[in-house]
Amino acid sequence: MMIDVKKIRQQFPIYDANPDLVYLDTAASSLKPKAVIDVVDHYYSKLGVNVHRGVYGLSYDATDLYEAARTTVAKFLNAKFEEIVFTRGTTSALNLVASSYLEKLKPGDEIITSELEHHSSMLPWLQVAKKTGAVLKYVELDQQGRITVEAFKAVLSDQTKVVALTYVSNVMGYITPVKTIIDLAHEKGAVVILDAAQAAPHLAIDVTALNVDFLAFSGHKICGPTGIGVLYGKRHLLNQMSPIEFGGDMNVTVDKFDATWKEAPYRFEAGTPIIAGAIGLARAIEYISEIGFDSIHEHVSKLHAYALAKLKAVEGIEIYNETAETGIIAFNVLGVHPHDAASIFDQNKVCIRAGHHCAQLITKWLKQIATLRATFYIYNDEKDADLFVESVKEAVRFFGAF
Repeated sequence: MMIDVKKIRQQFPIYDANPDLVYLDTAASSLKPKAVIDVVDHYYSKLGVNVHRGVYGLSYDATDLYEAARTTVAKFLNAKFEEIVFTRGTTSALNLVASSYLEKLKPGDEIITSELEHHSSMLPWLQVAKKTGAVLKYVELDQQGRITVEAFKAVLSDQTKVVALTYVSNVMGYITPVKTIIDLAHEKGAVVILDAAQAAPHLAIDVTALNVDFLAFSGHKICGPTGIGVLYGKRHLLNQMSPIEFGGDMNVTVDKFDATWKEAPYRFEAGTPIIAGAIGLARAIEYISEIGFDSIHEHVSKLHAYALAKLKAVEGIEIYNETAETGIIAFNVLGVHPHDAASIFDQNKVCIRAGHHCAQLITKWLKQIATLRATFYIYNDEKDADLFVESVKEAVRFFGAF
């Protein structure tokens, strides 16, 4: 089914307050539909109590909603209920895994990552390598800046213990060939951790079919609330991991000089969990699923192609990812700092990102200090793309870049 953007926008209250908004920064954070806002508001206004602990009706109701959210996420990923850990976001989830591997790695073990990574995907493993003596290795990117199977094979070895890669690049919009990479890594006995923050809004993810060991994504990039994320982990691997936070509700017994932990996922959810966030995330997943990933892909692909064709006709700019499979366009106005160029877009109420996008390695690989990034999603249309391209032209004219 084709996406009706006018109908979609009616479901996003931000357009009521900002009817002229051209929001092209979904890769940073998506807009929130009323359906998500309503369920979060319902929790706070009608319940507002803690989960798991209370022996009264409101607490039972809140607990039911919270754990139903875990079921929704599990179905979304084709995972088991006990394999879903709620976290503060992708960053928190990826750090949880890396921190637990401090006790599993030793000098000479190898960790594979890439220059395409968001900082949250590679920095935790950089720290692990420094603390354990493990060797951090990088997949060499091809001429387009992509991770290829051939390049991955070149760094894979019998010493590889961890592979930490992006599923979809937040700068280039490329989809990594993760299934083949996972299979190859498993042949060496390595575990694979995928950063799926950019994949979750665009792709149907099946962790069972992928056979991935760990995968993380954030609610705020998939039309959900901020402050909530998901770590998927195979059950036996999660239960082999030590908690990194300690407190209420994650333990079985506590004595003066010892304690025991609950099974996953609860051993990783110390203290009061992110109740409203989880409930809102579940509704966001339902909302996106109702639209359907096939429809999302078709809509975003057409918009991306439409904007890209117009953008390529503009002199005085450089586009870095013309072959991106998702709705991201990374570019620069020649001779102009991206932050300066972005001021023109802001004047026109066109919201794009300027900077290194928490991915300095790929920015340096592009030999740039920063880039401009526009992202198309379900609430964008051709008018947005036209205003975006006109703002690009205006930036070129204003700064006399060409």
